[in-house]
Amino acid sequence: MKLNHDQQRFLEEWMDFLKIPSISADPAHTADVQEAAQWVKNALLQAGCPMVEIIPTEGHPIVYGAYLVDPDLPTVLVYGHYDVQPPDPLELWDSPPFEPIVKTTALHPDGAVFARGACDDKGQMFMHIKAFEMMRSQGPLSCNVKFMIEGEEEVGSDNLEDFVKANKEKLKCDIILISDTGMIAKDQPSITTGLRGLSYMEVCVTGPNRDLHSGLYGGAVQNPINVLCEMIAQLKDENKKITIPGFYDKVVELSEKERAEMGKAPFDLEGFKSSIGIKEVLGEKGYNTEEHRSIRPTLDVNGIWGGYTGEGAKTVIPSKAYAKISMRLVPNQDWNEISELFTQYFKSLAPVGVEVEIVTHHGGYAYVTPTDTIGYQAAQEAYLETFGTAPVPKRGGGSIPIVPMFEKELGVKSILMGFGLDSDAIHSPNEHYGLFNFFKGIETIPKFYEHYVRLCKEE
Repeated sequence: MKLNHDQQRFLEEWMDFLKIPSISADPAHTADVQEAAQWVKNALLQAGCPMVEIIPTEGHPIVYGAYLVDPDLPTVLVYGHYDVQPPDPLELWDSPPFEPIVKTTALHPDGAVFARGACDDKGQMFMHIKAFEMMRSQGPLSCNVKFMIEGEEEVGSDNLEDFVKANKEKLKCDIILISDTGMIAKDQPSITTGLRGLSYMEVCVTGPNRDLHSGLYGGAVQNPINVLCEMIAQLKDENKKITIPGFYDKVVELSEKERAEMGKAPFDLEGFKSSIGIKEVLGEKGYNTEEHRSIRPTLDVNGIWGGYTGEGAKTVIPSKAYAKISMRLVPNQDWNEISELFTQYFKSLAPVGVEVEIVTHHGGYAYVTPTDTIGYQAAQEAYLETFGTAPVPKRGGGSIPIVPMFEKELGVKSILMGFGLDSDAIHSPNEHYGLFNFFKGIETIPKFYEHYVRLCKEE
């Protein structure tokens, strides 16, 4: 890909942004998160946004920007986040996570930027700033644009709801535009029409009051790691169905017609397996892989630890064992209720000789976007114009808990215009984002504004 002057500048700015280790989960990086917020503020000002401020919260700050033309014109609120996931395990990165580099791949022969946050969400959020800059360079905009870029998405957006509730007039808009999702392929765009909810738990199993010599005490006392593994194993049955009583009570089953419509979206099962290095796919009996990843609830262990994990051997029975467990939820499942059901059931699985503590970290509700709105139609026409192919609606498997909160508090729908790919390795070592996707996003976003304003006038 031969880049023009502006594209080269955009790429260099993007890579500078990626050098900031804005890891919101790690208190050691608090100053870096603050630096990233200042970077976003400067980028918005440079792009031509006349009013930008950094607003403190109880946690990390929110960057707010506004370009207001006329209160009678439509207003688009752009949401994104500047914080990133921890890069661990560092040894699995082919290049340092905060030293961005452009490399070619089979899927990205024009190059992709490899760095933590390249796609999620620094790259996708930055597309909106650059698209705004392009639109501003062509003269006054035909609508109002607001930006709300937060620094706590990767840790559950704990302070965002309070901010939204306290600033409804400041955030007043007609639609919310978000790029924190993906699309099917470079030659087949898609619009995410659904997100799963989330319940994120941490459990601790305690046995003896200290680590014990496994020879002197082994076989006579409960081993918390053994117990924890046995308890986790009971959370699913032989058909991969979650065993928590009441877990499925409110799950809405899609009709055969709805499932058939979903099945029309292109999906390469062999390519999917090859891309993540597996030979077989598994999941709840009665559903296919794409349904497992989108319309069915899940339960996964995200981390497990305890005892001795250093070099060599240390023969101990640990005092404690820990696990982090997440559940992806579907429409109608209440994450608070599911968290409580999990807590009750998991504690009931504990044998005599151990104590169990459970913490609910955060959660959110599932969300479904209708496809008969002006916003969806505008996004559809924008993709068609720039890709030359109509996008298909697609349920996503991830969670953006703030999306249903936005609708509840601000009374408006969100449009999820993602440009990432499943292969971008977000949350994993070697996260990357293709130059094609990045620049195609910058090209497509202004078209959304164009069609959205036109459709609003026609309504």
